[in-house]
Amino acid sequence: MVERIKRLRGRPKSFHDKSKQNTIKSLDRALDVLSFLADGGGRSLSEVSGELKQSTATIYRILSTLEARGAVEMDPTTQEWFIGPASFQLGSAFLRRTGIVERARPLMRELMEETGETANLGIEVLNEVMFISQVETNQNIRAFFPPGAKSPMHASGIGKALLAHADQSRIEKYLAINNLEAFTNNTISDRDALRVELEQIQYRGYAFDDEEKSLGMRCVAAPVFNVHGEAIVGISISGPTSRLSQEQIEIAGKAVKEKATSLSMNLSK
Repeated sequence: MVERIKRLRGRPKSFHDKSKQNTIKSLDRALDVLSFLADGGGRSLSEVSGELKQSTATIYRILSTLEARGAVEMDPTTQEWFIGPASFQLGSAFLRRTGIVERARPLMRELMEETGETANLGIEVLNEVMFISQVETNQNIRAFFPPGAKSPMHASGIGKALLAHADQSRIEKYLAINNLEAFTNNTISDRDALRVELEQIQYRGYAFDDEEKSLGMRCVAAPVFNVHGEAIVGISISGPTSRLSQEQIEIAGKAVKEKATSLSMNLSK
């Protein structure tokens, strides 16, 4: 009886039924709109409707509804739509619940000061890396990943660090359902080559993005583990190849691993 009460309080009988009959199409479309706006700058009504393959009337109703709740806003001059403050508040609630950012910030600042490069924090969201915090270097040329920015896991230092410490079934599922797009000549777009790369990352304890997403930029990342030994977040530094030379990667990898270990211990308390 107790189990039944608990189930009914938190979820319906059809909780495990993920079929379309248990989804709300209008809500699904609204979330698609938010995701599209979050991926870039301002978007026009026609751009949103074209990308999502919905009529402009449908998209306008969705945008108007979201605007009324502060989730999106429109620039009256350009007539372009942007993510609104209410969306930021919702995302901030997630970060407050996990406490990861607050615990990571001091370590990220130390990492930035030690290496002279921008420090990043990222998590996996739907087979992509989403950056949730950053401490920028004072260098004129620097990497910039605003909170909410996303990157494919196979072409990201943090993404590869998290994948390398996932169980084998999770890795194979990722490889099966994702197209390993080649962004540069250095991108690892072959599945077997990526498997080998993940094994090497697991062995040395840190991942290295060698201009695999953007030419001229490198990244060194390490996974952060929770109390159960699961890699739940990644910490990294990013910078131009002129400063992050091949010779400096091992030094940077050691620094990133140390901060990742410290944060893992912090999260386990």
